[in-house]
Amino acid sequence: MKVLAAMSGGVDSAVAAARMVDAGHQVTGVHLALSKNPQSFRTGARGCCSIEDSGDARRAADVLGIPYYVWDLSDRFTEDVVDDFVAEYAAGRTPNPCLKCNEKIKFAAVLERALALGFDAVCTGHYARLTTTGERVEMYRAKDPDKDQSYVLGVLSQEQLRHSLFPLGDSLKSEVRAEAARRGLLVADKPDSHDICFIADGDTKGFLDRHLGARTGEVRDTDGTVLGRHEGSHGFTIGQRKGLKLGVPAADGKPRYVLDISPVTNTVTVGPREALQVSRIDGIRPTWTGESLQLQQWPAMVQFRAHGRPLPARVSTDTGQDIRVDLGEQATGVAPGQAVVIYDGDRVIGSATISSAA
Repeated sequence: MKVLAAMSGGVDSAVAAARMVDAGHQVTGVHLALSKNPQSFRTGARGCCSIEDSGDARRAADVLGIPYYVWDLSDRFTEDVVDDFVAEYAAGRTPNPCLKCNEKIKFAAVLERALALGFDAVCTGHYARLTTTGERVEMYRAKDPDKDQSYVLGVLSQEQLRHSLFPLGDSLKSEVRAEAARRGLLVADKPDSHDICFIADGDTKGFLDRHLGARTGEVRDTDGTVLGRHEGSHGFTIGQRKGLKLGVPAADGKPRYVLDISPVTNTVTVGPREALQVSRIDGIRPTWTGESLQLQQWPAMVQFRAHGRPLPARVSTDTGQDIRVDLGEQATGVAPGQAVVIYDGDRVIGSATISSAA
């Protein structure tokens, strides 16, 4: 089988590519150049798109003896991921750029180009497990719960899963690093990438300030009393506690949290933690790892963050365009723009973008 191995320059993608070589596939490595201005060195760069990362990927490909290319997808990444990220915050929502990158770049743009070039599948270093029964492919949580990435892969369709390979799903991260060392891969001890790859210094608020500009607004309590001022509603997210800079303490002395963000009036509403609790979530633009589920209601587990605790729920679908999630226990800090990923045990059923919670 002809396999295109996406090589980020990290240990996971390098070992995933190595395992595909060992399996006898015809493997070609590709590094995705996603940044218009990549950092020359990792110092200060916390993501996975630096020039150093490209060099690390090339050296790993040399060790494996496979062809290696760099694909410049920076224009599409900027449009589909970065611009979307900024627009979502401007609208008062909280996006997850990793899901958007998987949906629009790694398993759309890259997979489309790979299939057009005659490759059979794209291999990545994601931690998730795939099983195939006949023509149906199902995705499950990874063996390593600390590295499981099924949440950020919940946007993938059945057709995309048929052309995807995740060789690390049955491995622990410690095993992957040990294997990389045995293979002589210099990235064996390289730190994992973290935070948002296109925000090199990790300062999300500063990044948004540069793109959206300062716009002074009010911070109010649920009664409408003005408690302070802010430099832009885009600097907040539902459930946030720190950085509120309130000049008036709460009457009960307890911390206050962001309850609502109104970009139209540029107002941020704060209140007690218990006001964050929700029992129902509405989702839009659902995607299903299998067939579209319509006019059904079924028990499931749902997750709102990459490593959040799964919660029991009943999920209802309308016409495939919207979903409703009734939680078996209340959740806090659920923000519009986040993804709700739906599981049947360890099996991923699908995902949707949260439009509202109550």
